[in-house]
Amino acid sequence: MKRFIQSIIYIIVSLFSIHAWPATVQVEILHSQDRYESGGSYPVLFRLKVSGSWYIHGLKKEGSELIPTVLSFHESPALKIEGIRFPESQKKKFEYTSSPIEVYSGEILVEATLTVFENAPSGEQVIKGNLAYQACSSSVCLPPEDIPITMSVLIVPQGTSTKALNQDIFLSMKGGRDAVKGLTRGKPGVGFWLTLLGIFLGGLALNLTPCVYPLIPITVSYFSGKSQRLGSHKLFHGLVYISGLAFTNSILGLSAALSGGMLGSALQNPSVLVFVAGIMIILGLNFFGFWELRIPSGLTRVASKSYGGYFGTFFMGLTLGVVAAPCIGPFILGLLTYVGQKGDPFLGFVYFFVLSIGLGIPLAVLATFSGAIDRLPMSGDWMIWIRKLMGWVLVAMAAYIISPLVTYHLGKSALLSGVSIAAGIHLGWIDRTGRGLPRFTFLKKVLGVVIVGGGLIYLLLTFYEGEGIKWIPFDQTLISRATEDKKPLILDFYADWCGPCRAMEKKVFKNPEVLKLSRNFITMRLDLTSRKPFQEEILKRYGVRGVPTVIFFNREGVEERRLRIESLVGKSEFLDHMRRLLKRSPPARQ
Repeated sequence: MKRFIQSIIYIIVSLFSIHAWPATVQVEILHSQDRYESGGSYPVLFRLKVSGSWYIHGLKKEGSELIPTVLSFHESPALKIEGIRFPESQKKKFEYTSSPIEVYSGEILVEATLTVFENAPSGEQVIKGNLAYQACSSSVCLPPEDIPITMSVLIVPQGTSTKALNQDIFLSMKGGRDAVKGLTRGKPGVGFWLTLLGIFLGGLALNLTPCVYPLIPITVSYFSGKSQRLGSHKLFHGLVYISGLAFTNSILGLSAALSGGMLGSALQNPSVLVFVAGIMIILGLNFFGFWELRIPSGLTRVASKSYGGYFGTFFMGLTLGVVAAPCIGPFILGLLTYVGQKGDPFLGFVYFFVLSIGLGIPLAVLATFSGAIDRLPMSGDWMIWIRKLMGWVLVAMAAYIISPLVTYHLGKSALLSGVSIAAGIHLGWIDRTGRGLPRFTFLKKVLGVVIVGGGLIYLLLTFYEGEGIKWIPFDQTLISRATEDKKPLILDFYADWCGPCRAMEKKVFKNPEVLKLSRNFITMRLDLTSRKPFQEEILKRYGVRGVPTVIFFNREGVEERRLRIESLVGKSEFLDHMRRLLKRSPPARQ
């Protein structure tokens, strides 16, 4: 259930880089010419050199913690870098990941297009950019890093002679591999299909909102009024109707995905997460009836125009989103945020296409088989209740977006479970909608019990993960006090963005044997998830470059260097290190 919820609701972990060590990636700019004429577009290459045995993640967000690689540039008055194309990534399975993830290693050539504006002044011009990434090995992750890039370009007037540079490399790039990341993909996993199912069901549910449900008889009357002219082509008209709806929404999804790099980078800022969550809450209040989302009347009139033939049918589907925007707009905006964070054009198109199918199928089927409309229930209070249900969905999305800001693990689950329980109680018992309808009241309570039960199960699953080592936040005075009290100490360096750290947290630190033996130690942790000024000095003091790192101090306060752990280890090896430290640190004499 956790994975399904995580797949449907867009979440992003807010992380800050810790720049305590040299960058693991070097960036070299390869020009195609020694100088560039104004008013033209030219190919350029960026050679990324990943050092040693390190890997950097692919371009799309995989899971809630892995940091994708993003190369971006700010547009200057004279220059623009666009069309950034990474080569195809590798698929690699690590011990701390449940499935293979996309990574880059070694030398990477990234293609891009340099556009020089016609009014660009002659002489040397500069455009600045940034490479954001996270480096991991098979067992260790470094903090997310940012490399500033400054590209100097010599601009000359049109008609000036220029000299080609690096042509052997540029020519080899043209005929080789597919450099457009995201178009080549592996076999979809279960999570992908569960996500599509959830989006499809969301589209179906939108038909029950007060803005869409009244459109059903309007759509049916359109088809019925032209039934003689449509004849046997009525079914095909239904497909054209869905195509119009799918076209509108799929373009939205594609556009959001193409801007995903910029959006994903912005959403790594806690203040942006809070802002987006606030927007979700405001949109949710629209569903609760606190305010009304209205679109300009002129746009509504254009969308309501009737045209003949297949174009008329296509136009009806094309503008359905405009007419129904007050109800489906907030839901679509939430999905746009999720798709934008993914940054994958293929997924953006597919997600919104599936949403359109779910939204359009009931309308198209009822329009094609017009007699079926008599079997539909009359509109009434139940639609207002559905509207409030959609409002709670947006509140849940807001809670999930800000959940990474809750540092206590149980607090995250409590936040999401609390929203589910509050929604179930409100929708099942507090809300008075349809109180005069016994069957509807009974159905509300049943669904309320299901929603409350789901929230409680989610919370219990967190408890079921088991108790782990009780880590004390890092405090230098406690280390000194441990020496005075002659107690061995374990110092763990951890971060949410570190896959091996999370694997050890789950598989090692919650192991009953490890937990029992840990009571003989003072257990302290420095959480590097977000940047704090004092951390860099501590990292330099203890010579910590990556995480996970676990340092063992004996009763004299001296580190046992041979016991230091600087990679992912299993519970047997960690237990061995703990026992060896206890043997080397006999109890103090009384």
